[in-house]
Amino acid sequence: MKKKLISLTLGAALIAVPVIAAPGSADRNATQTRTEAQAHAAEKFAKMDANKDGKIDASDRTVRRAEMQAKMFDRLDANKDGSVSKAEWDQHSADRAAKRGEKHAAAGAEGGKRGMRGHHGGRGGHGDMMMGRADTDGDKAISLAEFQTAALARFDAADANKDGQVTAEERAAQRQAWKAKAGEWRAKRGAQPAASTSE
Repeated sequence: MKKKLISLTLGAALIAVPVIAAPGSADRNATQTRTEAQAHAAEKFAKMDANKDGKIDASDRTVRRAEMQAKMFDRLDANKDGSVSKAEWDQHSADRAAKRGEKHAAAGAEGGKRGMRGHHGGRGGHGDMMMGRADTDGDKAISLAEFQTAALARFDAADANKDGQVTAEERAAQRQAWKAKAGEWRAKRGAQPAASTSE
């Protein structure tokens, strides 16, 4: 299970690298050059390398989890006395329930469509595949060179006219191609149990 979660996290990060706007730009329509893609991959790698050992592996996930737990505890410990009382816990639960209610109400006002934020159901297989492709030496860790190589390979795949730049249109086309592949993968995966039961 841990291995799968690591793969999902790394895979999701690797997937995100090529389809975003140019670094330093909030404009998703900005054109991105290959040099910018490489620089952005280096920035992303530095953020993911939580223990700063020059590679992304299971130990980074442990560090990141500890950081998240510390932040969560700090949020729960409202009076900062080093412990979480039942009253603090109950207040946190009430606040979360209120926020969920607001989100549901807002979703209803917008036509009732709710996103699947944080849901990895359809992406797990692709994340595992991306992790495997990036880890070219098979050491269960991704170096900066491997991370950048994978990001640039996806950049090159998105750069349909091979001019060394990826436009908003090329990014959109790449996203559509990925969605189509994900749909095919889900359909194939859904068909497998039926095939195995008929034997």
